[in-house]
Amino acid sequence: MTALVTGSAGGIGSAIVAKLHAEGFEVKELDLVSGFDVADPAAWEHIGSVDLACLNAGVLTGESEIATLTDAQYRRAVGVNVDGIVFGVRRLDRVMPKGSTIIVTASLAGLVAIPDDPIYGLTKHAVVGFVRSVAPQLMKRGIRIQAVCPGWADTALTPPEFKQDLLAKGFRLLQPSDVADGVWAAYKSEGTGEAWIVQPGREPLLYEFKGVPGPR
Repeated sequence: MTALVTGSAGGIGSAIVAKLHAEGFEVKELDLVSGFDVADPAAWEHIGSVDLACLNAGVLTGESEIATLTDAQYRRAVGVNVDGIVFGVRRLDRVMPKGSTIIVTASLAGLVAIPDDPIYGLTKHAVVGFVRSVAPQLMKRGIRIQAVCPGWADTALTPPEFKQDLLAKGFRLLQPSDVADGVWAAYKSEGTGEAWIVQPGREPLLYEFKGVPGPR
């Protein structure tokens, strides 16, 4: 079995790679530090077929105030967190075989508000919406797609001052291996277009979207 993982050099990415190796996958690691930019559509054209693709790369803006958000901060966050998913899924839809699976690392910030980084929240809400919306057409071609929505994890992506504030308030941080277990749970599920919550001290949990009232 073959797999690929984007953002593979980060804490969560490394944990996903380790999990997949342990489960017998041959894993292709893709990361900006090794020259692969998920936001570059041309880069994706060199990616071939795999049985499992984990689209994990993501960035924060580091800016809580919308008035002082720079164009560069905004464009990079959207480029990595949204374009990187869309370009990846587009390519993988073209080359992956029937029976394959795409797992997208979204965030709990794709289901709830995140006032500390509104643009990060925007991108992760977009990712969850995209996964749910594109799932039916992928399923017609035999490809499943799932979203994993972890809370804050103990990685370099979480700003040190924010991490300390969370710990001081009694919050627990996820370990990267917890998120990797969430990815595996989403993969083993028979569903598609689902969002799997990963929180400290809990087993990965399927999130239930309640829907909206219909017209009268």
